[in-house]
Amino acid sequence: MALRLYNSRTRTVEPFVPVREGHVRIYVCGLTPSAEAHLGHARSFMFFDVLRRYLVHRGYRVTYVQNVTDIDDRSIAAGIASGKPWNEIVEGFYQSFKRSMTRLHVLEPDREPRATEFIPQIVEMIAALIERGHAYAVGDGVYFAVRSFPRYGRLSGREIDELLVGARIAPDEQKLDPLDFALWKFAKPGEPSWPSPWGAGRPGWHIECSAMSHVLLGEPFDIHGGGFDLIFPHHENEIAQSESLLPAPPMANIWMHGGLLQFDGKKMSKSLGNFEPLTDLLDRHDPQAIRMLFLQAGYRKPLNFTEESIDGATIGLRRLRAAYDALRAAPPANGRGEPHEGEHALVAPYAARFHEALDDDVNTAGAVAALFELAGTTSALLAGGAASRAAAFLHEAMGLLGISPSERPAEPEPGDPLEALAPDFIARLQASLGDALRLEEAAAGAAIEAVLAARNAARQERDFARADRLRRALTEAGVILTDSKAGTTWTVVA
Repeated sequence: MALRLYNSRTRTVEPFVPVREGHVRIYVCGLTPSAEAHLGHARSFMFFDVLRRYLVHRGYRVTYVQNVTDIDDRSIAAGIASGKPWNEIVEGFYQSFKRSMTRLHVLEPDREPRATEFIPQIVEMIAALIERGHAYAVGDGVYFAVRSFPRYGRLSGREIDELLVGARIAPDEQKLDPLDFALWKFAKPGEPSWPSPWGAGRPGWHIECSAMSHVLLGEPFDIHGGGFDLIFPHHENEIAQSESLLPAPPMANIWMHGGLLQFDGKKMSKSLGNFEPLTDLLDRHDPQAIRMLFLQAGYRKPLNFTEESIDGATIGLRRLRAAYDALRAAPPANGRGEPHEGEHALVAPYAARFHEALDDDVNTAGAVAALFELAGTTSALLAGGAASRAAAFLHEAMGLLGISPSERPAEPEPGDPLEALAPDFIARLQASLGDALRLEEAAAGAAIEAVLAARNAARQERDFARADRLRRALTEAGVILTDSKAGTTWTVVA
């Protein structure tokens, strides 16, 4: 199946064909480090990390650019409030963000341009917009004339008349139309500034991305990405700036936007008292479990983060890792380590479903479901001599999703469900199992998964008596199973 991606601009799922054969160029709007990053930022960057990994897996050369807005009103205000230089504020928050991305297994961008490094190119683009009648200078800066661009509003699906409702000119602005937006802001006393033909100042937010993507990727490039909240006005404004200077649109072939994140059904906000810096959240939860939580939802859908949801993702992650451990530890089927004839046939259906899901607009939820299906047949894979191939596939597939199949938190997490199990759990479970299943020496999580795999195999064979016995054995040992359409999850009650 060919890779297909949802294009926010056309509102359709389209076959992906790179502009340059074999080479994919991606620009993703990055962080404005004027405060600590939060989990909403992380969700967006983790999705584009998976997209990038999968494109490389499919054989493309990928150039991935993610900018840094290292100068804006908020960083200046934070510097004034703290008595520190604005660039020191930016650097501190940015390095905190980078450490968090490393913990979440997000790969480094190929280029990470900063707005302040591209001032000459930004000034040059603004001058071209003025020359062509798309921008004008007034007393407080330079503005883009929105009405000079007839296609304004196409990305967000808005009409100019609709946008005028509620639009206003702030007291400190001198623009000619309420819809116009700043390209260059003249500096106030004490503010950082750079020279320009119109006066010393700094770039507006939107122009930096147009200038940097033009210099580093050219037009049209393949994919422009960001969070859903950037569609308007940021990406709408980028299109207007960039395509006003192009002989023919588009600026980017495909626009992709990740869904918004809520916390217990509410938007994260300091005023609501539910804001938690990303670095603190990663200290409380396994970063890999957070990544798993995001993988189990479609990237365009809103996601509600709760303690219950992260606990469920933690259990799911253990389930995959336990299956991998059991498969990897199995001896070769023929005793010599050579491929077994039946290996491919047993593993291929799950691999096909995994790749089909990712080809379908990077459906990570479907891809993870295929991995859970494979994990549920661990006993059959072991019996069929396909352990080696299955373990290799799990290792590759989890790596494509940015999940380590063998990494474990350095220390047990607070509230770890396995912490509640009695020290003699394995012995108790084996006693309850009797001759229904002989457990190999394993950790508690791997033992639970082995029983789950055997139960799933019994259910597929319609041996419901054996399946019920295996379930009772887990219950007696303190583990409750819950069956649903998405699969079976377990909870520790002892």
